[in-house]
Amino acid sequence: MEVSQGVARPNFHVAGPYGSRRPAFRITLCAVKETIGGVPVTQEQIQAWADEAERGYDVEELRRRGRKPIGDGPAKVVPVRLDDTTLAAVDERARQDHVTRSEAIRAAIRAYVA
Repeated sequence: MEVSQGVARPNFHVAGPYGSRRPAFRITLCAVKETIGGVPVTQEQIQAWADEAERGYDVEELRRRGRKPIGDGPAKVVPVRLDDTTLAAVDERARQDHVTRSEAIRAAIRAYVA
């Protein structure tokens, strides 16, 4: 241990050739490239986010996050079991109508109960 200004520091050096001292290990620092969705995050983007945050956010706008209501109120999740043939037919109809599987199922139920 080395003591300097009253602070004990471990000795991380080992003897080298001719009595020289060298560090016992080396730490290599690398630039870490952060990505979002595979796109690198630049310092400019980070600064833009920081500037946006410093300007503040509209609380009412933040509260509007989430899924849009379907029908006349909040939706409930209802698990349904379908055999492979029926599920394939639903998926094919959804593809033809350019809608999601869920929307195709909701449309079929609306037509059934109407």
